[in-house]
Amino acid sequence: MKKLISKPFYFILLFTWSSLFAQQVPDLGYKPPIENPAYAKGEGPRVGIDEAHTNFHTATGRYAPFANLVMRDGYRVARVKKAFSDAQLKNLNILVIANPIHRRNDRNWELPTPSAYTDDEIAAVYKWVKEGGSLFLILDHMPFPGGGGKLAEVFGFKFSNGFAYLGNSLGSEPDEYKPGSGLMDCVITQGRNEDERVTKIVTFTGSAFQPPKEAIKVLVFPKKSVSKESEQAWKFVRGTKEVDISGWSQGAILKVGAGRIAVFGEAASFTAQRAGSGKRRVGMAASYADQNYKMLLNVMHWLSDLEGMPD
Repeated sequence: MKKLISKPFYFILLFTWSSLFAQQVPDLGYKPPIENPAYAKGEGPRVGIDEAHTNFHTATGRYAPFANLVMRDGYRVARVKKAFSDAQLKNLNILVIANPIHRRNDRNWELPTPSAYTDDEIAAVYKWVKEGGSLFLILDHMPFPGGGGKLAEVFGFKFSNGFAYLGNSLGSEPDEYKPGSGLMDCVITQGRNEDERVTKIVTFTGSAFQPPKEAIKVLVFPKKSVSKESEQAWKFVRGTKEVDISGWSQGAILKVGAGRIAVFGEAASFTAQRAGSGKRRVGMAASYADQNYKMLLNVMHWLSDLEGMPD
């Protein structure tokens, strides 16, 4: 049975999220069960989490629960604190990028939102993936598609630099994807066995993108979904552009040459946080998002081509 949350709480979560940003803290006590770790402790693939591009989510900040979860699964986590280059990337198996922005948008979430990455960095990442690297790219709502969208485009993913709203959302419930309503039956939702199968994912107002036709869609927006492309984050006025994103994706995966890329349009769903003065649990830690961590681990398992994952 669907677990409901109160209308006042969801109203705060959806419409005043910006006022909670400064009050978001990682929930370091979040430790869901991992019955079958992918690798022995500290012996898995090396994961680099980008911290060199004014990232809103970092391994020691809002994505600490992300880092802790994958380390419990055996992955080795490093902080990437320099510009991307062949030399910087060669020692990584998986590169995680979550919500990068250009320096001009630090504390200034309004247009223009230029790329956080230089052309040389984008070329280095593309080359690295084609030669066997795996990229996990997560771009939330505006301004983050501006910061990372140019990198996504070289792999064929085109983002709307806005705020995505599901057409089937109700005011008393979080945004949910389920089988038959946007959650696709694919390697990411199947996992290695029934214990890892995902039947529900909750997201928290992210972004939408159009994946290349060769990509495998994981999360698909239902009919009547829209992206509100405001000039300033969270400020919607009469005349704010709305894009019909019905059929667009909020999650997809793609093999590129010898490498792999997973692209998602929402960051909070892959971490655990306490938000607001009441320190409410949000993201993976929320009681109604209890399968989100399984999705995260399945993505990591696919990116590392873990034995036992479906083709």
